[in-house]
Amino acid sequence: MKALAVLHDFCSAPGLVGDALTDLGWEVETVTIVSPERFANPGVEFTFPSHEPYDLLVPFGAPWSVYDHETIGSWVQPELAWLADAVADDTPVLGVCFGGQLLAQALGGTVQLGEVAEIGWHAVESDRPDIVPAGPFFQWHYDRFTLPPGAVSVARNAATEQAFVHGRSMGVQFHPELTPDILAGWLDMGGHDKARTLGIDPADLAAETAERVERSRTRTRTLVEGYLEHVFDPPRT
Repeated sequence: MKALAVLHDFCSAPGLVGDALTDLGWEVETVTIVSPERFANPGVEFTFPSHEPYDLLVPFGAPWSVYDHETIGSWVQPELAWLADAVADDTPVLGVCFGGQLLAQALGGTVQLGEVAEIGWHAVESDRPDIVPAGPFFQWHYDRFTLPPGAVSVARNAATEQAFVHGRSMGVQFHPELTPDILAGWLDMGGHDKARTLGIDPADLAAETAERVERSRTRTRTLVEGYLEHVFDPPRT
């Protein structure tokens, strides 16, 4: 089985999600949209590959907003169409944070600025702990999605919806992939200042992430296994 991890910027990586897929026998390929040279000017031209060679698409996070077409419209609008076409052709999508927002909008939901930003480790209330463990999961987002038609909410917290299932696809608002190295990259590329504006000490984020990473690895493995068993390949009735 082959998965394509879509990395919207060079600071991101498949992380613990990629590790879980690989451990389960999957081949994980990656594509990166915005290079280091274009991070400050991310409106690049990008041609998305055919989804047909892949059994699963996994779009990850990004420091931009789905609706910021002036900044990233050159590739975010094609990506929305690409994901919609993939789902229509029965190629499942596991969307992570920005990727989950993309999936929601591609399927007819909406994405907008949230009432509160979430940065750090937060609890998640889950209706399906066999798919989404209760957390805590790492969060770094300012936006939120509304559920697309036909989707089922499976997790949430006081801030927003946190996970939904739509057919064989799933979108999550949190970052199950996070490792200390991924967080360090985010902090180095502007995250320090963003965290401090919200009264959050980046050193505390890094220390807590280092302390939680092994438990998070187990939790992410449960999420990936649960997704594959119950959503990607649901039991036939």
